[in-house]
Amino acid sequence: MSLIRFARKSPREQAQVVRMKVRRLLLNLGWRIPHVGNDRTTYVIGLFGSGRWYINELLLRYIGERAYYFKDDILFHPGPTSMIYSGHATIKYLSCFQHSPTVTSRILEAVRSGSADLIFVYRHPLDSLLTNWIWWRQYLRNNRTSTIASQVHKNTEELCEDLERNFSEFKAFAEGAPEFFAAMPDPRFLSFPEFVEETELFVQAATLTVRLEDFVTDSLKEFSKIVDVMSVGLDLRHLQVVPPRAKPYGYLAVKERVPRFGDFISSLDFLTKERIEKIGYPAID
Repeated sequence: MSLIRFARKSPREQAQVVRMKVRRLLLNLGWRIPHVGNDRTTYVIGLFGSGRWYINELLLRYIGERAYYFKDDILFHPGPTSMIYSGHATIKYLSCFQHSPTVTSRILEAVRSGSADLIFVYRHPLDSLLTNWIWWRQYLRNNRTSTIASQVHKNTEELCEDLERNFSEFKAFAEGAPEFFAAMPDPRFLSFPEFVEETELFVQAATLTVRLEDFVTDSLKEFSKIVDVMSVGLDLRHLQVVPPRAKPYGYLAVKERVPRFGDFISSLDFLTKERIEKIGYPAID
């Protein structure tokens, strides 16, 4: 299928793809880290289930030659580079499949020094929670790392039925219970309160924060913020930025159909609810 998509591209687009792959190969082989003009190292960070890959796709599609230096990984450089790194990381808590606070602290130091920018992408934590529960169930049961929610549940009704049947499992996941992650080595994944706290810490520390829901409303406006931070010379006047496929605030429909999920939201501790408000979302019951 990838060869078919490549064949459908124009000769100019094909040449761009080839150049990008060659440069990435050279970088992986230890080629000198590039630094063009006044570029600063860009880090695109999101916790699990945040919409980070949507931002990655926009960067690869629209920012021209700077996209040659994109890497789906997080590496630290003491000085500015043209590299764009993307990945999962945490500031306070150790978490499975996310770079450790030790790595993040070095990135934040580079941001403070002016040699790097951190773009943090997030969405409503309750939407992330449902997405992450679906992903982790598939990973632990079938060792599938490429699962997206729409592949597991065709619609909200199917999701609600599954959640109702397996609510105790969902609650164990949300609480970071050791039994849910028994098959995994330490550290476990974040509990929901830890996830919300990490989100708040990144919102406070990032050069730029972008919410997935805002891209649904005006994708061009939100993407222009990223372009400005990266100082990419891009003419946005005629650009049509594709909005995300994810439906915003999907947790509300689940709350209406699954009373126990509504009870779970109501029982969240005061500090977690307050943090959700501080990162830009309405108060939750």
